[in-house]
Amino acid sequence: MRIKAFEAIHPPFNRAAAISSPPYDVMNTEEARDMARDGLNSFLHVIRPEIDLPAGTDPHSDAVYEKATANFKRLLDDGTLVRDDAPRMFLYRQAMEGRSQIGLVCCCRVQDYVDDVIRKHERTRPDKEDDRTRHVRAVDANTGPVFLTYRDHDRMDHLVSVDSSTRPLFHFRSSDGVTHTAWAIDNTDPYAKIFEEVPHVYVADGHHRSASASRAARDIAAEQSRDSIEGGMESDWFLSVLFPASQLTILPYNRVVKTLGSLAGDDAIDQLRTLGSLHMDADPEMERAGSFGIYLNSRWMRLDLDHDSIDWDDPISSLDVSLLHDRILEPLLGIVDERTDPNIEFVGGIRGTGELADRADAHGDAIAFSLKATTIEQLLNVADAGLCMPPKSTWFEPKLRSGLFVHALDSTKSSGQVLSQ
Repeated sequence: MRIKAFEAIHPPFNRAAAISSPPYDVMNTEEARDMARDGLNSFLHVIRPEIDLPAGTDPHSDAVYEKATANFKRLLDDGTLVRDDAPRMFLYRQAMEGRSQIGLVCCCRVQDYVDDVIRKHERTRPDKEDDRTRHVRAVDANTGPVFLTYRDHDRMDHLVSVDSSTRPLFHFRSSDGVTHTAWAIDNTDPYAKIFEEVPHVYVADGHHRSASASRAARDIAAEQSRDSIEGGMESDWFLSVLFPASQLTILPYNRVVKTLGSLAGDDAIDQLRTLGSLHMDADPEMERAGSFGIYLNSRWMRLDLDHDSIDWDDPISSLDVSLLHDRILEPLLGIVDERTDPNIEFVGGIRGTGELADRADAHGDAIAFSLKATTIEQLLNVADAGLCMPPKSTWFEPKLRSGLFVHALDSTKSSGQVLSQ
């Protein structure tokens, strides 16, 4: 596994709170426009540039990517963003609701992604991958980091503990209640040497970002008549934050189905009872694998599947999202492909089960499901098996903030020294 330092583009650190933003994919255009309304220098103007174009503009039109290019250049030209004159790495800590995670900000090699040294657990959607690739090419930079994880490493923990005991570059609390802190690492060799020993890291969040980084690297190499993306050019690397697996928190990814299908009749409860033990007026927060909270007819209930009917040795079919799909969503509600069916909505666990009930009530003839969160060990096991989870299996919280660190691809420049061979 290879990592390297990079000449980071970032806000002046005393302005990091005002300029950085949530990631591009946790809001719609109108929400982004509202967030950036009073902030000409918000990084949202780079990652959601359609907010500066007339309402109704196709978010995938050429004008949007051209605006991203112009906005990024403007922020660099006016000093809203600055570029380091020497490569380094960073430690980035996020704290939320009494827990924290601290990761290494660096660049990972695209070839390691291609070779499955960096393992995935999710399929990408072509339209989203196309969008992110066009955005990367438009600004010639990775504007948002890929959220990676690795199995805990004692020497890495020690290094991080020592280097995070110094004075931070910034420390602020964002409007979502997350505290963000970062430290610079100038002596990066010890980190690179440790990752030489790490056989695999895993994409936790950011499958479309990593896939687009890979596509951009190969496209640039082809344009430059290069056969290799082994690391000789800056575009052969992509921006990442590497976290130890034990520190990560996965929340449930819940579902709302807007029409009831075969569950619309008077025998809906009887149909659900055939699947397991049904408990009325139950707590919607799920703590037990193989159980679902079900909101139907303005009432919460809990369905406990028969545990003997579940193949717990199968890393995919034993996931709660798979059990829900195989036992209820497809046979009873007609949801065959959750990625494309317009009858299903996904609600991140950060929004709570109250949001599920509200959405179901708003749709009227609807049903909502709350699930137990997928565990990090399940994610690693699926990735190690070379398999992919069903869509919307994991919701990581907190999300990585955008604009704190940007990696310029410098398409016409070499990458300089590779710190891990």
